[in-house]
Amino acid sequence: MDGTSDGASDAPDPAGFPRQFARTRRFSLGVPRQFTLSPDGRRVLFVRTGSGRDPVGRLWQYEDGAERLLADPAALVGAGAETVPEEERLRRERARERSVGVVAYAADGAARLVSFALSGALWAVRTDGGAPFPVAAAGPVVDPRPSPDGRYIAYVSARSLHVVDLDGTDRQLARSEGPEITYGLAEYTAAESIGRSRGYWWAPDSSRLLVARVDTASVERRYLSDPADPAKPPRAIRYPAAGTANAEVTVELVALDGRRVEVAWDRAAYEYLVAAGWDAHGPFLAVQSRDQRTVRTLAVDPATGATRVLHERTDPAWVELVPGTPARTASGALVLPEDTPHTRYLAVGGHRVTGDGLQLREVLGTEGERVLFTASEDPTETHVWCYEPGHGAHRLSREPGRYGGAGRGGTAVLAGVTARGAEVTVVRGAAGAYAPVGALVSHAEEPVVAPRPRLLTLGERELRGALYLPSWHREGAGKLPVLLDPYGGPGLQLVGRDRGWPACVSQWFAEQGFAVLVVDGRGTPGRGPAWEKAVHGDQLGPALQDQVDALRATGERCAALDLGRVAIRGWSFGGFLAAAAVLHRPDVFHAAVAGAPPTDQRLYDTHWKERFLGHPDAHPEHYARSSLAGHGHRLRRPLLLVHGLADDNVAAAHTLRFSAELLAAGRPHTVLPLPGATHSPADDTVNENLLRFQRDFLLDALGTAGGGPGTG
Repeated sequence: MDGTSDGASDAPDPAGFPRQFARTRRFSLGVPRQFTLSPDGRRVLFVRTGSGRDPVGRLWQYEDGAERLLADPAALVGAGAETVPEEERLRRERARERSVGVVAYAADGAARLVSFALSGALWAVRTDGGAPFPVAAAGPVVDPRPSPDGRYIAYVSARSLHVVDLDGTDRQLARSEGPEITYGLAEYTAAESIGRSRGYWWAPDSSRLLVARVDTASVERRYLSDPADPAKPPRAIRYPAAGTANAEVTVELVALDGRRVEVAWDRAAYEYLVAAGWDAHGPFLAVQSRDQRTVRTLAVDPATGATRVLHERTDPAWVELVPGTPARTASGALVLPEDTPHTRYLAVGGHRVTGDGLQLREVLGTEGERVLFTASEDPTETHVWCYEPGHGAHRLSREPGRYGGAGRGGTAVLAGVTARGAEVTVVRGAAGAYAPVGALVSHAEEPVVAPRPRLLTLGERELRGALYLPSWHREGAGKLPVLLDPYGGPGLQLVGRDRGWPACVSQWFAEQGFAVLVVDGRGTPGRGPAWEKAVHGDQLGPALQDQVDALRATGERCAALDLGRVAIRGWSFGGFLAAAAVLHRPDVFHAAVAGAPPTDQRLYDTHWKERFLGHPDAHPEHYARSSLAGHGHRLRRPLLLVHGLADDNVAAAHTLRFSAELLAAGRPHTVLPLPGATHSPADDTVNENLLRFQRDFLLDALGTAGGGPGTG
């Protein structure tokens, strides 16, 4: 073994874990998040719920080592059920938001005025004292944002963009022309697959806004119904499936007096708006071609709307979109990623400022000529770094873990998940001499089952893995059935030196009597562009082979693994991988649980799926190779399919059609439908019992008498 991270408690309580996991919303409640710093770096705004089981978010300010409550929803609108506008409900679903109350906010340039929405009403609070106050709005409010000077608040209501003075004088700057038109909101593809959650941006002088207009009329319509409530009519959504039309996205410059100028670029060649902003050098856009092989950064003339190319990135597979880019420093130097096969560098002004092997993950922001970013030297860790001209790039976070954060005024907030759980540290300094000056308190609960991973490097591809054994298991005491617990796909890593919720779940399954193996294979982030793009044209073959190779390599090194009893479970891409494992490799895998699996890749959305497999009309073989559909006759092992019937990301049709194919082929299987559940089920009781249901299915399928001490 290459290393051990043992954070076990003396008396683990596996029986109580499923309830705790559900009630704490995957241990997310009580954790500080969404940080905004004042210009001098002395004040930090953030959101945090009241406790590890309280789902109500509150707005806080940290200053001089002390925290002060700025807004408590219970005091403002009561503790009853929250009424959420449909546009806000969809925004939260795309963000996988698990709390209620104040779940998002925005501040002016001085971080003195903060706006937020509660039950569709617009609220504001001044951070230098005073109670929160309501601001009259034209209707239910979504995504309110103060102007940089703090005089106005922009918001979206009924698909239209408004600006309101603090005295309640409201102006509708862009009115929706119909039910398919929105101003100021991110379309489905942007929010779900591109990573752009916003639809409008203020000018620094507060005189105008850069606004996205979205027309979904040409996008295919899907219908989500609730079979558990047959009297309830279906809900229509616009979903751009692979190979079909996307929403038409245009951009306008909108002045407070109502004057509007359309921004011009070659939308036929570059139909995706992947990023936008407005800084001291003017408005800018980043646009991407449909085949995703080219991304252009465009400067926008604020007077005419004309654009010019500042930079172009190309790649024969796809151009990876790095959050926070493009950006500009005070001098106007462009901040962008630069890829070689084995390293994703940070480039500033056209020059690489990070070294070989340091993988850029996200740009957190710029201030002056400084660039705050996250990057990985080792794929099991992600740290916050700062680049400063003359001093190079230096790391701010120290302990092993995965970090994000924010920075301003010589201060940085380092929000990490370490081996101890969620931790938020405030550091201050300059030129590599940052020192801790405080911390934001996390009220997250301590897991009743603490992870005990043995971190591994496996095989010739040096696959990163984590092995979880039961706390009660002793070496030489006998072999354990094996459970692979991967995600294994783009955009997410599970193996790391941190106590994230996936590690807690893997340890809980270990306490049930499994040896649990988690592996990040090809296609997962953090190991460079070539590693990510090894799945181009085939999202199944490399990913599945890496799980097989890692399992065999671990079995050779750990005698406790019974390779004659191997199961696999996963959700979303992990569910797809689990079902594929028992279809294509029944010689290795003996049972599977597949949650929300995308079984037919042509049913998934344009940007996400065409990134990896191309356009289905041009490359139908890629979709056939990477789908489970058409292979149902191969099933010889027990398979449990789980799917939320209200899932608007991976539609329940994936599971229902595949189940019909299995039935037609005479292949026994089990289907567990979750009425009312989306891609991330929100019901605490469902989430609690779903863990137990999976455990019982797998133990029964492997013919294993369940569990060890304390299971339940």
